[in-house]
Amino acid sequence: MKEVLRRLLTGVLYVLLLLSAVFLSSDAYDFLFMVFGLACLYEYKRMVRLQGYYIFAAYLLLWWIFIYLTRDPLLIRLLLVLTLVVDAGLILYLFTKKTRVFTPLQKYLIGLFYLGGGCIFLTMIPYKDDVFAKYLIIGIFLMIWVNDSFAYLVGKTLGRTKLFPAVSPKKTVEGSLGGLVFTLGAAWILGRYAPVLDIPQWMILAGVLVLCGSLGDLIESKFKRAAGIKDSGAILPGHGGMLDRLDSLVFAAPFAYLTLILFSYVS
Repeated sequence: MKEVLRRLLTGVLYVLLLLSAVFLSSDAYDFLFMVFGLACLYEYKRMVRLQGYYIFAAYLLLWWIFIYLTRDPLLIRLLLVLTLVVDAGLILYLFTKKTRVFTPLQKYLIGLFYLGGGCIFLTMIPYKDDVFAKYLIIGIFLMIWVNDSFAYLVGKTLGRTKLFPAVSPKKTVEGSLGGLVFTLGAAWILGRYAPVLDIPQWMILAGVLVLCGSLGDLIESKFKRAAGIKDSGAILPGHGGMLDRLDSLVFAAPFAYLTLILFSYVS
């Protein structure tokens, strides 16, 4: 019972921190995810045993360029392509049965684009024509939380069929489907009361977040399994590390950004 209460309290404080940053100012939101990105990179660096601190400097430089220095669509598309290519490679890594040993350069590039690129696009998502669309990013947070929560609850209650036992023995097909159904329901409500996007767009975005978020969760689980650890860190009591908390969101962010670009072309 004590563990459940500790997990609940940590979760509430985490949500309050995110919402406070979003409603305080766009600069507060930007700074928060810059810090979250550094925390995720620190945990990743320890997990894959990457030496040196150059990855932090590279991430901060990349973050500064794309958040404050440039709005050049071509440069942003280039970063998006590089991030998606690295993420596609990680999806292949997830499904391969062979033991894979990454070189230091590969670990560096994976960390920089998988985590650094993910946090940068998560920071860029709310900006539409230089206007900070706070209800868009809150909607994305909400759908990720709904998926995580109901996938856990449905899986705990009805779960029988293992989803990916080689990587994450506790996840079930029933839990994943339950998370998807409730997230689509949340997307429908957002479409009714948060007209940043219309209902079909919210529901498409929900599908992208659920699919890519689930892959991100499994990919981080595979990294942890390869490292022989249960959690990426211990910064969040009851939840593990910052990467444990953000793995779904960071991996899904560039795919969500691409989806929003496509919406702008067809709207």
